[in-house]
Amino acid sequence: MNVEEYPGGLKACLEAMLMVADEPLDPDAAARVLGVDAATVAEALERLRDAYEVAGRGFELRRTARGWRFASRAVYEPVVSAFVTDGQTARLGQGALEALAVIAYRQPVTRAQVSAIRGVNSDGVIRSLIVRGLVRGQGVDAESRATLLVTTDLFLEKMGFDSLDELPELAPFLPDSIGEVTADASGIHL
Repeated sequence: MNVEEYPGGLKACLEAMLMVADEPLDPDAAARVLGVDAATVAEALERLRDAYEVAGRGFELRRTARGWRFASRAVYEPVVSAFVTDGQTARLGQGALEALAVIAYRQPVTRAQVSAIRGVNSDGVIRSLIVRGLVRGQGVDAESRATLLVTTDLFLEKMGFDSLDELPELAPFLPDSIGEVTADASGIHL
């Protein structure tokens, strides 16, 4: 892969990767994927961080212990908090309901697993569910080191359940044309 063949080159490739990453972007992993020297990637990420700082953006590129990720700037915390908590009494949107159902039935589950099941990035709706107190992190996945998500007691309370055992069976809600669904290591079979 030649990153310079893409519009914006290495910088734009890194931005694209950062936008879809569920976890902080490891510079060494990015270098392998892009076929570029790790030092070149590290330098490009630092230049991006500096450029965002100078531009006065509402977000920053932040280096963490696990890699690089976009984050809102601390000065905008009141704005972000107001946005995330706006309409707390309102109903959950379709995406939040989907993510909540995946977490409830598959817990413990990672953000990446929720996104894979839904077929779209679920970070925003998961953050919303965490802020609302319906979902929380509990432990770390041994393989990916990603936070495992579970539902909270508030979720059970809002649903009117005493335990997760009271979650309804999914089979009655599946279309008749699906028939019997089985799963094994090779995938899902109808």
